[in-house]
Amino acid sequence: MGTEDLELLVSRTMPFGKYQGRLIADLPGHYLNWFARNGFPKGEIGRLLALMYELNHNGLTHLLAPLRRPEAGRRDTSKH
Repeated sequence: MGTEDLELLVSRTMPFGKYQGRLIADLPGHYLNWFARNGFPKGEIGRLLALMYELNHNGLTHLLAPLRRPEAGRRDTSKH
């Protein structure tokens, strides 16, 4: 796992299924748990889902906050 993998979690979207189009970092824990029980897909998406599962399971999702892109239209109000 490297910084690149963490950045992918906050920029890649789920390519299929119930949560298609949602950022991998925003997938619900129960969905990640389902993959952990039933098997992660092969390839990069499986690797990213497994990583997100580990972060979620171990309470480390806060590590992704600094990597998230600011939402469109949101202004930085801390510079008053």
